[in-house]
Amino acid sequence: MPEFAHRFTVDAPIEAVAAFHRDTRVLKQLTPLPIVVRVHRFEPLADGSRAEFTLWFGPLPLRWEAVHSDVGPNGFTDTQVRGPLRAWQHRHRFTALGPTRTRVDDHIVYSHDRGAQGVLSRLLFARPGLLYLFTARQWLTRRGVARLLAERQAGGMGEPD
Repeated sequence: MPEFAHRFTVDAPIEAVAAFHRDTRVLKQLTPLPIVVRVHRFEPLADGSRAEFTLWFGPLPLRWEAVHSDVGPNGFTDTQVRGPLRAWQHRHRFTALGPTRTRVDDHIVYSHDRGAQGVLSRLLFARPGLLYLFTARQWLTRRGVARLLAERQAGGMGEPD
């Protein structure tokens, strides 16, 4: 099965990076144009929680359902249970590199269907497209975590419940 890995750092504590990823709005925040996401259901991140959404690639909608597992302070895994690929498992791992720096590792194992559906997923989820998506997510994560930290500092908010 094909694999894709991406790694980057965020100038923020691991707790802030994890909190950003626990936010149920994160999928919309991390989806770069020209892809548009419509979230149908996104349960709070926990083992067994589900996310249902449609990714729009221009006029083409791809319905997706994922279940979360291995949820903890250092990351989680989402596994496609219904969607455009034969299989998709995405591990998100957070590693503290110091008190204010965190490494984010994304590792995806996936496979394509045969026939027309497989041709479509091979086009949309080819390595260049995944590299674009995760390079954009790198920038969007850094921006989103910085915003979260600024809001906490301005509002005097502590850690989320």
